[in-house]
Amino acid sequence: MALAAGTEPLRAVSGEGRELVERRFLLAFAVVTSLFFMWAIANNFNDILIKQFQKALELSRMESGLVQTAFYFGYFTFALPAGWMITRLGYKAGIIIGLGLYATGAVMFYPAAEVRQFGFFLIALYIIAAGLAFLETAANPLIAVMGPGRTAAQRLNLAQSFNGLGGFLAPFMGGALIFSGIEHTPAELAAMSPARIDAYRATEALAVQAPYLGLAAIVILLTVLVAILRFPKIEEATHSYNDVAHKPIWSFRHLRWAVVAQFFYVGAQVTVWSYFINFAQDLSGVGEKAAAHYLGISLMAFMIGRFAGTALMRFVAPPRLLMFYGIAAALLCAVAMATSGMVAIVALGLTSFFMSVMFPTIFALGVAELGSRTKLGSSLLVMAIIGGALFPPLTGLIGERNQSLQIALIVPLVCFVVVALFGRYMARWLAEREAR
Repeated sequence: MALAAGTEPLRAVSGEGRELVERRFLLAFAVVTSLFFMWAIANNFNDILIKQFQKALELSRMESGLVQTAFYFGYFTFALPAGWMITRLGYKAGIIIGLGLYATGAVMFYPAAEVRQFGFFLIALYIIAAGLAFLETAANPLIAVMGPGRTAAQRLNLAQSFNGLGGFLAPFMGGALIFSGIEHTPAELAAMSPARIDAYRATEALAVQAPYLGLAAIVILLTVLVAILRFPKIEEATHSYNDVAHKPIWSFRHLRWAVVAQFFYVGAQVTVWSYFINFAQDLSGVGEKAAAHYLGISLMAFMIGRFAGTALMRFVAPPRLLMFYGIAAALLCAVAMATSGMVAIVALGLTSFFMSVMFPTIFALGVAELGSRTKLGSSLLVMAIIGGALFPPLTGLIGERNQSLQIALIVPLVCFVVVALFGRYMARWLAEREAR
């Protein structure tokens, strides 16, 4: 059976007539793509905050992992409301709401640092993530429909490449703006007076104020730009394979598997990046700023991987590339667990290259053939980001119980295996569709 027009499956494409972005959407594409950069900054500043809060607020590794729990719980709880509001108000309104919440949460870092209450910081992070849920729920499907369906995965990977750029810059920016480079051992702290310890922790807490106020200012300016820009009205097809408008959303098996895969992928990504600085320090003994630079180099590999993945998808079908990348990332985690020193650090850092295509490819495959149900499917895939809230504390707990973060890498390893299995499933699913 032939697929309905506009619902062709995602696969490797090349040749004429396969434009990546429609010309009438170029300006909107550029503006929406900038949002991918901005939410990467917020996401990857969390990796700096985890280490900073361990110093400033005297938190254990498991406790500091709650930074990601609060953040990704915000994504989870606001994904469906965001989809509902965007359906009624439109993409542009959803983006403006998201940017407003982002700016509000960033501003809240100022009072939170003054009172040095971890709970206050968690609320601020939750609000930022609520804003990002709006941005991602609007931006991902918006990018997906700005050109032919055949190039949706490529287009999403291109936009997500700028997310990779933001992720690459965030550790260097955060390390320079937030980290003082002053780290005291437990013995040194024990020898200090209570007043001196309090002054040290107060200084470290206040270090987050200026960077987050700066973020808020940039986001406010971006909000003004979006408000004055005329967005194109995008009509999503109300027809597709098997009349999807009348099917329950969970009846789409490929979407169900995509949600599961996204849950495990985000859990793996957030876990690896959250504890990378701790991991690098444990295995090499370097300072926090040097470890942040290592993380930045790892995220540079992530950025390169995004651009490389976009190019490779012209020759390799997206689900097969996803399967190969999932296997490679799992093997690298195994190497990081079994080796020591810089070999283990480099192996863990290289997982970022193979993580690069996972989120956008899972997303594009998940919303394939959903037609008028795309917004709801998008919300469910954004809700799957809750994996980033659950796996980091679990990893921190395993690491503390075994006194080794290397053993705890079993968590992202298993997650990458799930992603590889999803890629294998989708390769078969698409092959079946094309055979009809």
